[in-house]
Amino acid sequence: MTEKVAIVIPALNEEEALRHLLAELFDLIQESPSLAQWVIVVDNGSTDGTAAVAETAGAIVAAEPIRGYGRACRKGVQTAQSLGAEVIVFLDGDGSDDPADLPRMLQPIQDGSADFVIGSRVSSRSERGAVPPQARLGNWLVSRVIRLRYGVPLHDIGSFRAIRCATLDALDMRELTYGWPVEMLVKAARARYRIVELPIHYRRRSHGQSKVAGTMRGSMKAAYAMLRTTLRYA
Repeated sequence: MTEKVAIVIPALNEEEALRHLLAELFDLIQESPSLAQWVIVVDNGSTDGTAAVAETAGAIVAAEPIRGYGRACRKGVQTAQSLGAEVIVFLDGDGSDDPADLPRMLQPIQDGSADFVIGSRVSSRSERGAVPPQARLGNWLVSRVIRLRYGVPLHDIGSFRAIRCATLDALDMRELTYGWPVEMLVKAARARYRIVELPIHYRRRSHGQSKVAGTMRGSMKAAYAMLRTTLRYA
């Protein structure tokens, strides 16, 4: 029996990017309805029309007014589980993650060959310049620590990922900000879960500026949180 899938999209002031992303995503789901049963956009305290755009497109809107990437992801997970989801796909709301990669990301979970799938943004399938140099450096450092400590062949700490709800629950996630993606990876590696990294078509942001890699301050804050989380849990 096909497992029920929820797509969780944390979003903070992504009105324009989200409009295009959701159009792509719902077109894909219309062609293959079994891909996902729910699309959940977590409005993380936006001051623009993010929530209205998501609702108009047909997504379920969950509000998490206290800002923080981890908080938004946690709210999305809680909402997905309340609906009966068994598998969760995390997708960024800036349009960089290509919905066309969704079947590719879900396949290892559905065929039982992986417990956790993460999309790599540093492969030949990614658009040139989509990942800024400072983001590449931070991701390289963290993935290298995980690779050396646990032998997991990682090259990136991407946001496009798929995991079963039961597996995610077992990780007992605690981080509420930028450390969430790293905590998930480190804990999964420590638990010896089967982690599969797949090359994805990572694109340049469609609209606006990244809150993380778009500024030096954001990059430094994210890098600090990622390294601190890696060392804490590893």
